[in-house]
Amino acid sequence: VQLQASGGGLVQAGSSLRLSCAVSGGTLSSYAMGWFRQAPGKERDFLGYISWSGLNTKYADSVKGRFTISRDTAKNTVNLQIDSLKPDDAAVYYCAASDLPYGSTRSTDFGYWGQGTLVTVSS
Repeated sequence: VQLQASGGGLVQAGSSLRLSCAVSGGTLSSYAMGWFRQAPGKERDFLGYISWSGLNTKYADSVKGRFTISRDTAKNTVNLQIDSLKPDDAAVYYCAASDLPYGSTRSTDFGYWGQGTLVTVSS
């Protein structure tokens, strides 16, 4: 399965942004889909995932309430909505697919990764 993340760019603090992840070579119903981010000089952090059924989501405590993961099975895409952007949200954002149907918070449980999309936040 191949993943292509898009939607990043330069945004102002306080604004909203929606990132998308297009999935090819597989269907969303076969994978749990996760989002991670990595800021310069830092480790890759878990943000959230949506289960293979689309019925369950889980978020890192640090982003709960501001980040929302959704999916569009017709388009075979997964989205990450980010509200009230902060300068600390600046990072490369990655989407990933896991064979574990109910997802995981561990990056090592995700076997397929997109190339990442850069989000820069101006204050």
